[in-house]
Amino acid sequence: MGFLDKSYKGVWSWSIMDYEQLLDEAYKTVEVSEECERFEVVKVKGHHEGVRTIINNFSKVAACLRRRPEHLLKFLGKELGIQGEIKGDRLIISRKVSSKDVNAKVDKYAKMYVICAKCGKPDTELGDEGGRTFVRCLACGNKHEVHKI
Repeated sequence: MGFLDKSYKGVWSWSIMDYEQLLDEAYKTVEVSEECERFEVVKVKGHHEGVRTIINNFSKVAACLRRRPEHLLKFLGKELGIQGEIKGDRLIISRKVSSKDVNAKVDKYAKMYVICAKCGKPDTELGDEGGRTFVRCLACGNKHEVHKI
């Protein structure tokens, strides 16, 4: 007896008995997680080269936040008083900056431009309307204005 049985006139139907067996097997092998953090900001990884700071995983950090790297760079530039350039996956900053300082600003960015102010979920998108910037939540539908960078 297979998982799928061909019934009358060539229509495929699920075999209930096999489905139940597979479901029982799945419950035996899958571990149930009590706590699940589906949104976690990736910490920056980098090093110093002379007077410059190189952040190797900048595009990964931006992808985790689901924001454009240019927008995150603009925020970091204003917050840290730096100039930077994106080259591939890396960010090259014109002066020495500690990863602790950059991570603190990335966390601040996430709170301001990623996390919904109403429901606290990260399922948001940035949008511009009439010269103003808004964060719109895809989970609860809330829309609130944020400071334009």
